[in-house]
Amino acid sequence: MSARPDLVACWLFRVGVEGQPEVLLIRRAPDRMYPGLWQCVTGKLEPGERIVEAVLREVSEETGVGPGDIEAFFETDIVNWFHEAALDALLCEAVFAAQVSTATAIRISLEHDDHRWLDVVAAKAMVTWPAYERAIDTVQWLLDHPDKAAAFRLPVPG
Repeated sequence: MSARPDLVACWLFRVGVEGQPEVLLIRRAPDRMYPGLWQCVTGKLEPGERIVEAVLREVSEETGVGPGDIEAFFETDIVNWFHEAALDALLCEAVFAAQVSTATAIRISLEHDDHRWLDVVAAKAMVTWPAYERAIDTVQWLLDHPDKAAAFRLPVPG
């Protein structure tokens, strides 16, 4: 059986001081669902859209980061299922990660009102859900195990 996710998520990261990852967190705007929540890039797939295309579109829409800014793009083995009470439904989210350079400019969309680059410990302290903490740990794992991470690397279309 194959399935398509309802949502995609992408954790943007860069290699900061002493080779340690810094994770981008963006804060949801006050007029959005979950106002003030610090998160990664997330969004819905559009009809007929391929999963990877949805990830890259959402990254571009929410941060201004385009395919040319991405140094490495990874799928992860994380698929989150969660209950969304407002929809009375279980939703599925496929999780990805993308590395950018320290010079990459971030231009957040109106969906968000702030952004921060944080080390792994600080990022995990700011996120709400355990699934986000696991994803941040995966970013660290990708950097700590480049030989194994190669199996998760995807080409960046375009």
